[in-house]
Amino acid sequence: MSNEAGRVTVAREGEETKILLPPPAAVLPTSRSTILLVDSVDHNRQYLKGMLKAGPHRILEAKSPDEGLQILGREVVDLIIADLVLPGIGGLEFCRCVKGNRKTRLIPLLMMTNVQGIENEVAGLESGADEFLLRPLHPTAVRTRVRAMLRNKKAIDSLEEAETILFSLAQTVEARDEETGNHCERLAALSVALGTTLGLPEDDLIALYRGGFLHDIGKVAVPDSVLNKGGHLTEQEWAVMKSHTWVGEGICRPMKSLAPVLPVIRNHHERWDGSGYPDGLAGEQIPLLARILQVADIFDALTSKRSYKEPYTVEEAVALLRQEADNGWRDGELVSVFCAMVQQPDFNCRQSDLLPVAAWGGARSEDEDARKMRESLVRMSREVLR
Repeated sequence: MSNEAGRVTVAREGEETKILLPPPAAVLPTSRSTILLVDSVDHNRQYLKGMLKAGPHRILEAKSPDEGLQILGREVVDLIIADLVLPGIGGLEFCRCVKGNRKTRLIPLLMMTNVQGIENEVAGLESGADEFLLRPLHPTAVRTRVRAMLRNKKAIDSLEEAETILFSLAQTVEARDEETGNHCERLAALSVALGTTLGLPEDDLIALYRGGFLHDIGKVAVPDSVLNKGGHLTEQEWAVMKSHTWVGEGICRPMKSLAPVLPVIRNHHERWDGSGYPDGLAGEQIPLLARILQVADIFDALTSKRSYKEPYTVEEAVALLRQEADNGWRDGELVSVFCAMVQQPDFNCRQSDLLPVAAWGGARSEDEDARKMRESLVRMSREVLR
């Protein structure tokens, strides 16, 4: 393995895979943390700025919740210090807005007040505040609390960056196959749709969504000569191809937040009759989320155009899925629910509605996209299982 500026090169059996990275000069300095003070009283903000003056901080100020939310919409903030008593929507509702937005919910929030009473502290913490301090403030205590919260934020940022790198790597793997365009997005959408139809909890839906992108990340270790071979694989080549399941699991295992996704990555090629790989699991031994993703994966492969075939119709794909279930390869109950779901009259429209959410982009807000996705899937669930 060699590491040059802007490129990591991994040699494999006479080949090399080049992963382009930003050059060192593109890395922005991160030595200063940004703190947002939200307080309608000028003296309070001035006093806090004095306490934090010696630290490596950039201080932003807002006199109202609305002004604070506007700043959060355009600035990258590492810590929020807000007063409990604020004009307009108030400090508690401001806190709920911050913690209810996917873009800002991980920003630590320190709430302060001079209103005595344990009920205020309880209300502040229940609204989402991470810490609560009563005035009068001791400068040393404030600085210590701020440093601790910023350390935690830095650790969270590191985890997010690591996850982002993994997802980017997964999309790089997908891009190696010119025929699978947007396969991960479609698979994530289909898996979440089936999971919602089955009434799975939110954590499982998140794992399915992530699994759609990460299930084949282990193929980064599979040479192009094997991955894109047109004919049948030799026994040795097939062994290399199958290794992508446990290699992918190993890549993602260090991330604790990805623990629910590991069974999806490792076991999405198992078969109901035990003839799959890598562990030869059978029946209910195969994790449910892995079974869900494999059904969605097969359907997407069948209904997508390939160099060797035209896309199957939904009816043709459903017939083949049912045949695989009859052969003992797939969970018959899951296949039955999935087939009923995709045969809903307006399913194609609903699936296309999911794709912008999977990409986390577009003109609409993420919260609005997520809400519409959930509403669509809940309606689908009622219709399929009624």
